[in-house]
Amino acid sequence: MFDPQVIKEAINTTMPFGKYAGRKLIELPEPYLVWFHQKGFPQGKLGQQLALLYEIKLNGLEGMLKPLITKG
Repeated sequence: MFDPQVIKEAINTTMPFGKYAGRKLIELPEPYLVWFHQKGFPQGKLGQQLALLYEIKLNGLEGMLKPLITKG
């Protein structure tokens, strides 16, 4: 079971690099997360957050998390 605060932080983290730099992780398209899953997630906290978002999107749970998205 994941800590709700960890999930809230992950979905509101901004992608720091690449094609989708500046977007919140929850806004990343599923094929981009699948690509990371196949190639390997980055090391550290960002990699853990991307892996979490991969699982969320893979299981179709992003709709449930919309209330946790912060503006900005």
